[in-house]
Amino acid sequence: MKNLFFASLILFAFSSIAEAQQLKSPEGKFVMEFSLQNDGTPTYNLKYKNKEVVKTSKLGLELKDDKKSLLNDFTVVDTKTSTFDETWKPVWGEVDHIRNHYNELAVTLNQKGTDRQIIIRFRLFEDGLGFRYEFPAQKNLTYFVIKEERSQFAMTGDHTAFWIPGDYDTQEYDYTKSKLSEIRGLSQKAYTANVSQKNFSPTGVQTSLMLKTADGIYINLHEAALINYSCMHLNLDDKNLVFESWLTPDAKGDKGYMQAPSHSPWRTIMVSDDAREILASKMTLNLNDPSKIDDTSWIKPVKYVGVWWEMITGKSSWSYTNDFPTVQLGVSDFSKAKPSGTHGANNANVKKYIDFAAANGFDAVLVEGWNEGWEDWFGHSKDYVFDFVTPYPDFDVKGLHEYAKSKGIKIIMHHETSGSVRNYERHMDAAYKFMKDNGYDAVKSGYVGDILPRGENHYDQWIVNHYQYAIEKAADYKIMVNAHEAVRPTGICRTYPNLIGNEAARGTEYQAFGGSKPNHVTVLPFTRLIGGPMDYTPGIFEMDISKMNPDNKSHVNSTIANQLALYVTMYSPLQMAADTPDNYNRFPDAFQFIKDVAVDWSESKYIEAEPGDFITVARKAKGTNNWFIGNVNGETSRTSNIDFSFLEKGKKYTATIYADAKDAHYKTNPQAYTIKKIAVTNKSKLSQLSAPGGGYAISIIETK
Repeated sequence: MKNLFFASLILFAFSSIAEAQQLKSPEGKFVMEFSLQNDGTPTYNLKYKNKEVVKTSKLGLELKDDKKSLLNDFTVVDTKTSTFDETWKPVWGEVDHIRNHYNELAVTLNQKGTDRQIIIRFRLFEDGLGFRYEFPAQKNLTYFVIKEERSQFAMTGDHTAFWIPGDYDTQEYDYTKSKLSEIRGLSQKAYTANVSQKNFSPTGVQTSLMLKTADGIYINLHEAALINYSCMHLNLDDKNLVFESWLTPDAKGDKGYMQAPSHSPWRTIMVSDDAREILASKMTLNLNDPSKIDDTSWIKPVKYVGVWWEMITGKSSWSYTNDFPTVQLGVSDFSKAKPSGTHGANNANVKKYIDFAAANGFDAVLVEGWNEGWEDWFGHSKDYVFDFVTPYPDFDVKGLHEYAKSKGIKIIMHHETSGSVRNYERHMDAAYKFMKDNGYDAVKSGYVGDILPRGENHYDQWIVNHYQYAIEKAADYKIMVNAHEAVRPTGICRTYPNLIGNEAARGTEYQAFGGSKPNHVTVLPFTRLIGGPMDYTPGIFEMDISKMNPDNKSHVNSTIANQLALYVTMYSPLQMAADTPDNYNRFPDAFQFIKDVAVDWSESKYIEAEPGDFITVARKAKGTNNWFIGNVNGETSRTSNIDFSFLEKGKKYTATIYADAKDAHYKTNPQAYTIKKIAVTNKSKLSQLSAPGGGYAISIIETK
């Protein structure tokens, strides 16, 4: 590993500290300038290729019940510049090595009247800027409470934005595309119903926020390394087009309890004139610490099926019986209850999924609804809702484990907390030990509904710390975590690579809850996936949900070819074939792509990309010379063009193309697809139709 570190110390006399400090990226594409205003307020601005992309923006923090906040009256007492260059290998990922190369400026500020010091640290990469606040150990700043962080991002114009409304409890919204000036007028329409939500402003939006300027510059605002801090949203001053950080409050309305020495997460600004470079950026990961798990041999990418979609559609249920209007764990006797006949997690059904997984080369089976408590799990502010170890009478833990083991299949544990965080922590050690004793290596956790303790929000500091505690505790037991309804990721999977998946966005389940916009999957890689992989649960083949459940009239707004492409465009080391075995058995030729596609990659090439319109990605399966391509399309039919120059020279390949038929359409003809094989080399080119809400998937196998 190459690891070069050069540091230089520059001390300024008080007569010269008013001068602006300039930082350039390693190749000079970016220039960041730091300065103090006349009243001692810290500011920065950012230029990309000599063009201003962030105008002069203020920095600082407002403190609670403090005579003076960390906003102004600062002087510069020290600056340090350095450069850093390393190449590191992720445990899993889109690529098998990542370069981490940046120039850094650390500005130490002293506040008049309080003699407090803070450090603002800037790291400038060739794909953007990261900055954070640091609070050194000192006698005048030890314990303090953040009332609000005041980091600004001043925009240079009325940019186009792809946004979801600001919310303390959910990111499960469809994206709205609009001008910044239009957010206020569209906010109420964008704020659709959810089981737990708390909107805070008509101009509040969530990160990762994707923007495009009138002259074709792409800007992405987010954060990295969210540890022991509150999740950041953005609030727009739509008169001046200035975004300002807006932290998630706790039950008391406070936004962060801090103890020096400590620091904030990184605030990130990615910029490019090529949308593909936003998708390919590894800046978020690079701003996180290296892995703290020394032995990562037990962390492995997973392709799985599960007892899930049949429940989401309403064909079967999580609960075991209709006899009990209420459940008390340890009191309610399920052995005497009459089974409802719709419980999905029963022995025979689970064995069917295990058999299907084994026959088709999958790694694991997720089973939801296996444990007691689902009869009244939601909506009652119930603390002791699950114990995570007691199965229903029709779920034989040991018997199913042995059956799965005999087939070479793992079972994925499901821990729904119903938002009762205290209860989960109370049972966590016992639950993880139960998993290890019964052969479970991975858990899907859930946080549906309002958080308990009451008044806490899904994204406040205390709950963010709970999610981190669960990840670290799982690592102690060598368990991989896939957290749903948790805070959106910020690259922490570099530090704790056992975090192999998150939801934290509007996933496939909403296709059974009324549907998502057909271009939703052309936006998510530019927003939610900037912070880490998403367990999107793709692979739906039956788009008419009423065929699963006559009472559910939802429609999946996607073609089958689009669903196949998601295994490539929506990167994740954890990929689910989410539909039921019966539906896959109806389309075995299309299902072949899901069986073949890899879940871990050595190279990734972003061929085409435009947020909201289309994404085309090629990825090389790790340890092979085989490639897979995915294309997802928005609402307008288009022709996608591929240049196969990424293939190895002198090699021959067979490409199997799974594509929309000419008359395919996400709404009227979603199951119309074609499959053909062609010979390709690195000199080949291809033009391929993508239908509305459609796309294509290609497997490229080296010809021996």
